[in-house]
Amino acid sequence: MKKPNHLFNSLCFKVVSFLRSLYSLSFSYFRFLIFRVNPFWVQLLYFIISPLAGFLALKASKPRTTPSFMPKDLDLFFTSVSAATVSSMSTVEMEVFSNTQLLIMTILMLVGGEVFTSLLGLQFMRSKITKNESPHLENSLNQVELGLVNHPHLEDGKSNTNILGTENLKYKSIKFLSYVVMCYLLVLHIGGSTLIFLYISLVPSAKQVIKNKGLSIPTFSVFSTVSTFSNCGFIPTDENMMVFIKNSGLLLLFIPLILLGNTLYASCLHLVIWVLERVTKREELSYLLKNHGKMGYDHLLSFWHSLCVAATVFGFLLVQFIIFCSMEWNSQAMEGLNSYEKLVGSMFEVTNSRHTGESVVDLSTISPAILVVFIVMMYLPPYTSFFPMEKAPENEKYSRKKFMDYVLFSPLSYLAIFIILICITEREKLEEDPLNFNVLNITLEVVSAYGNVGFSTGYSCKRRLKSDSHCKDAWFGFVGRWSNKGKIILILVMLFGRLKKFTKNGGRAWKLS
Repeated sequence: MKKPNHLFNSLCFKVVSFLRSLYSLSFSYFRFLIFRVNPFWVQLLYFIISPLAGFLALKASKPRTTPSFMPKDLDLFFTSVSAATVSSMSTVEMEVFSNTQLLIMTILMLVGGEVFTSLLGLQFMRSKITKNESPHLENSLNQVELGLVNHPHLEDGKSNTNILGTENLKYKSIKFLSYVVMCYLLVLHIGGSTLIFLYISLVPSAKQVIKNKGLSIPTFSVFSTVSTFSNCGFIPTDENMMVFIKNSGLLLLFIPLILLGNTLYASCLHLVIWVLERVTKREELSYLLKNHGKMGYDHLLSFWHSLCVAATVFGFLLVQFIIFCSMEWNSQAMEGLNSYEKLVGSMFEVTNSRHTGESVVDLSTISPAILVVFIVMMYLPPYTSFFPMEKAPENEKYSRKKFMDYVLFSPLSYLAIFIILICITEREKLEEDPLNFNVLNITLEVVSAYGNVGFSTGYSCKRRLKSDSHCKDAWFGFVGRWSNKGKIILILVMLFGRLKKFTKNGGRAWKLS
């Protein structure tokens, strides 16, 4: 009787050992992929898995209007990609989605936001340092201080102490930076959701809109806060923010969230770290301010760079605000508003033109010149700075050239290619319906998807040259009227736009002189 038990125990031990080895091998392979593979492929995989998971969750949950309308699979996947890449391009009306689906989209927008993904990057950076350096830092430092270990390339233990102390300080600084970013994220989300909830609860006109739409105030508050801070631009109402154009207080609550989550994030992060360093006198914060370039965190800029970025952001806002007010003050888009509401509405609209895409006016009714200004603003990266920065040394100009550096096109080249492809897929509609399907509207849609903005001129049955009794106006983006091929191309544009930071140096191999 003992022999079978012995064999069984031996077999169980071997199985457990095999599973442990398999887990260890899988974990090591995963760490290799995360820390050794090019970050582009890691982020590409992240922005493929997230939309796929979101699509499955949206498909499993039932929409609000199940008896009358069921979104197609391509439209659900398009919506999932749009939420995960914080693009807010839409092919389905927002009020179709149930409360459960809105919560799923909230999660997608949260995990796809730039601040959240940068926080994940900091966590991976900490894990890498912990794996490679951190476990040995404290022991090595103690041994050096005791005189038990000397660095082979240095003369005394004091130098060893300085080097190990610097490495340990860098690890602590990254850890502290991740805490700062996490608190920044939590404070703005909790504070924004609370303020929006209080405003809607206390202002009858805003509360009535939510009630008429059949939405939950808490869901709307959280959804809109996450969407605005992540610069996605989705709002649970079909008309986006147009239904709140007279609620100037609500628009003023949204504007700081728009700026603090994107274009002013780096500048505000530097300011927060500077204030904390002055108050706490912690050496980690001082290290972050003095060694911003060594931290590997793209949003940690120098004081001068942060100041230039902030000045450029406000400069663009001022220029757009003046142009928009001068051309649209008495237009159809501003009809029925008083002067104060026009000022706040105009500021809200131009603030959204960089990366958010929420709108209080119908873009199809505003001047084409304004649309061109918006196209330029949507194309610009968030940390565009007008003031000259320090240039790299001349001897580094052509250093470390890789094969991809020679084959990558410039961002404008890719946009031109995407616009041409969509003009090909929609060529029949360009001929039959030129007032809706024109190159300017297609360009705005493509650049909006590339900039992960979400601005769209929409589609109007009234602009059709040939009347169609079956045509019905709907509150979704212009892409909603495109063919499946066109939608698939725009999905690629949104993914490409979300990863555009990896191609910003493309096209340098081309010489135009």
